[in-house]
Formats: sequence, structure tokens, C-alpha cells
Amino acid sequence: MISFEQALNIIRHRIQDSKITPAIESVSLTSAGGRVLAEDLAADRDYPPFHRSTRDGFAVKSADVSKTPAALRVIGLARAGEPYSGSVAGSFAVEIMTGAPLPDGSDAVVMAEYTRELDPQTVDASVNRQVEVLRAVAPWENVVRRGSEAAAGGIVIARGRRLGPGEIGLAASVGKPELQVFRRPTVAILPTGDEVIAVDQQPAWFQVRNSNALALSAQVEAAGGAPRLCAIAPDEKAALRGLIEEGLNCDLLLLSGGISVGKYDFVAEVLAELGAEIYFQGVAIRPGKPLAFGRVRDKFFFGLPGNPVSTFVTFELFARAALELLGGVPYQPAVFLKARLAKPVRQKTGLMVFMPAHVAPRCESSTAAADADCLTDPMVELVGWQGSGDLAGLANANCFLVIPPRQTDLAAGDWVDVLPKSWRW
Repeated sequence: MISFEQALNIIRHRIQDSKITPAIESVSLTSAGGRVLAEDLAADRDYPPFHRSTRDGFAVKSADVSKTPAALRVIGLARAGEPYSGSVAGSFAVEIMTGAPLPDGSDAVVMAEYTRELDPQTVDASVNRQVEVLRAVAPWENVVRRGSEAAAGGIVIARGRRLGPGEIGLAASVGKPELQVFRRPTVAILPTGDEVIAVDQQPAWFQVRNSNALALSAQVEAAGGAPRLCAIAPDEKAALRGLIEEGLNCDLLLLSGGISVGKYDFVAEVLAELGAEIYFQGVAIRPGKPLAFGRVRDKFFFGLPGNPVSTFVTFELFARAALELLGGVPYQPAVFLKARLAKPVRQKTGLMVFMPAHVAPRCESSTAAADADCLTDPMVELVGWQGSGDLAGLANANCFLVIPPRQTDLAAGDWVDVLPKSWRW
């Protein structure tokens, strides 16, 4: 049995060493959400393409307002979509709106609240409008300088990035109506066991509905894969072999159940007959210890435990990483966050434990100070669950409390590791 870290390293290196490269296809920007970019995206011009005001106020030459109060003549207006065509020189200013280009000759914006309009009766009659600046500004204050976000020709989104809303918006801003993306890896999901029946059937008292396959299908979709649901494999070698061979037409095969060493657990035996190379079988975690990973006929596969929580956890920790690597995403280790433990926990398993939990801000007082503390000290508490078969407990959790193998007694208030249920998105 190997450690959590060792298992991840084996998965990472085996897939990277295989040199499997997904096919590339072109999709419209409107269909690119969740896809993996297969090209580097470069800026088609400087961003911003001009010095941009970040405040409503007056564009000035900062040297003209180094001593305040300073009276300036207002010579025009600049707003987004309608820049001022002249230049600022001498003791002049241009009224400017947020997002507007800075006029030539100016190098700063004085916020409107630090100015006041001068009464026309108190100024030279030849001047239509004057404003008094009450606070000095430094060069480029309240301005985003041209090219500071991205220089023309510079890479703004690197190949291998999954495209979320921010990336889609950025691709649109650099004028990319179509993108080159990696094809989604196909993932065969093969549930096993005589006790498993279709979701739309009425189970006998000793049967269970096919929840694992449907949950895995949703996890595969969220990870960027294309799920392919196989028929339920009975505990019979010939039928199981046929369904495994069918599943090997996909890029990745996920087997749910039948990987242990029971009298009717035939998965390992059938895989061996097909010439499978098993890279590991058994990881020092709970739930999910019987997990297996290997390769057969040039296709990678996972033997996932049959209990629903075990299946969910092992996919998120291991199979998702493999799927993303096969889909062109660079390896990303799991991100563990920190929270304070609400109640004491004791574990003596010698395994790395992932327990369904719920993390949220918690306050003991209604004071403003306590509310602020809630935002910095989230509390995590185990949900009520009855072990690795409890889907109701899993559904009530928004994270997993992570307990390292050598840590057995945790007190209330201790900082602990938590893994969000959907940490990669």
C-alpha cells in the first residue's frame, strides 16, 4: 500500500511519460466555456490601448498642481467613446469620465471630490470655466497606463488553461471569435456488481440503484471529460470482460466496484487476462483504500471502490488529475485550505482520512468585530454520516476534513486542512 502523495506522483509521471496528446479542434468562443486552450493567446494590441482614467474628475499635468490650491481653466471634456482631441498645456484641465482616454499632455487625474468649481464672477471674464484643485496628485495617479495590463504580442492566456468566464472575456477582448481547444477525453464508466440495478428500476431489499455511474458522469463532465456510460457488469467473467473491452475504446476507463479480493470480485482477474499493467493497488487513505491504477492496451484505467463516498473521493483525488492530464491541462496538485475545527476529532487509522464536512463562517457574538473575525476564521465541522456508503452525508458536505496519518487527536479550535468538494473550479 502506497501513500497519497506516492499515488499522485505515479499517476502524474505515467501519464506524462506516455506522451499522449489529445486532438485539437476549433470551437466558437460562445461554446468554449470549460474547454482547454490548445494555443497561446496573444494580445493583438496594447491593453489598455491608451492611458485610461480610473476616476471621474479632471485630467491635469501633475506638475501644475504640485502646490494647492491651484486654479485651472477647463478646456474640454473626455468620456469613454469620445476622447478629447486637443492637448493639455499650461494651467489647463480637461474634465474626464472613468474609462476615458487621458488627453495628450496630461499625466494624472484629480478626483472630482478634490476639486471645486470657481464662481464665474470671481474669475477673468474671458475664461468660461475654472476649477480649483484642492489636493496634489502624483504622476499617473488615478490612471491605468497604456500596455500595463498586456503588451501587444504578449501571451495573455497560455496553452493548457481551462477557459472560465474570465478567460472567455479576455479572449473576446483580444478579438478571438474562435479558439483552438483540446478535444474532450472520452471516459468509459463501468459499474459492476449483481446488486446494482438501473436508476429507473424498483430495487429489491438487497439491491442498490446505479448511483455511482451517474455521480461519476457528473464528475467527469465537471473535469472536462466526455462520459460514456457502459452497461452494468454482472459478477461473471465473460460478460465483465466484454464490457471492459468495450470501455477500452475510450481514452480512460473507470471501473466502479469489484476491485477488492472477494470471491466474486473479478475485475483484477479479467484485467490480468487482458495483459494489464497495474501501477498500484491500495492507497493509504480512507475512504478509498482499494483504489487501483494501471494501463491495458495503451489505455489508462482506474479501479474505483464500490462504496459511493469512496468512489467520489477517489475520483476527485486521483482520476480527475489523470483526466485533466489526458485533456491537455498541466498537472495541478490538490489545494488544501485551512479552517478551525468546530468540535474535537479523534482518528487512529494510520491512514490519510477524508471525512465529509461543512465549512462556513461562524460568530459567537453579533458585534462588528466578531463579524470581521468570521471572514478570517472559517469553522469546519463534520456532517452526520454513516461511512463510505452514505450519499446523504456526502450531499450535505461542501468539503472534506483532511486528517494526516500521524495526527490522531484534534481539539476544537485547531487549524486543520480542508479540501473543497470542487476545488479545481
